[in-house]
Amino acid sequence: MTFRNGLDSLLRPEDSVLVLIDHQPYQLANLNSHEPMMVINNTVGLAKAAKAFGVPTILTTVIAERGGNLFPQIADVFPGQEIIDRTFINTWEDKTTVDAVKATGRKQLIIAGLWTEVCVAMPTIQALGEGWDVTVVTDASGGTSVEAHEVAIHRMIAAGANMMTWLAVASEWQRDWARMDTAVKMTDVVVQHAGGSGIAYLWEQQLLNTPVPSSAG
Repeated sequence: MTFRNGLDSLLRPEDSVLVLIDHQPYQLANLNSHEPMMVINNTVGLAKAAKAFGVPTILTTVIAERGGNLFPQIADVFPGQEIIDRTFINTWEDKTTVDAVKATGRKQLIIAGLWTEVCVAMPTIQALGEGWDVTVVTDASGGTSVEAHEVAIHRMIAAGANMMTWLAVASEWQRDWARMDTAVKMTDVVVQHAGGSGIAYLWEQQLLNTPVPSSAG
């Protein structure tokens, strides 16, 4: 096994391309590995982070006429962007999607989708076999059961995939808070989508702006 380590193994926004796969009503209806609203929140957070860092994002669905449109919360992050609708269950067999990824010129492929064991595992395993550096965002994905999600993760790790959560991806893109061009945008995403971390940040700002009580007496 080739270990993923060293500075060059970390994600870089200038080398990353994000593919969001099949975040649709049909798949969500049988999502049992995660709380559904959490997956939506995490995926939107990931999408907003990608936009903040200038990471090209490919949006794709499978037979949307029957399975439902991409969640509007995600589509609204990229207004007017084409959503690629496929017939292939395996996204990496869909030439239009793969051509869109290749056109970015990026080499760090980041994937999230529904379901983990089907629509995430298949393109991940195929892309790994073709030499891509693949990261799967586990908490912006989900399966039909906890077992299905976890078995898929083990299967993809065995194939060489990197596993991360959405906030870890965004933090790796940021890397240094001195990068002020993205730090403010990243903070906004954290406040909106990172739960307790966002609330803690707002509390910190409140405390910093609270006048020190006078000691008159």
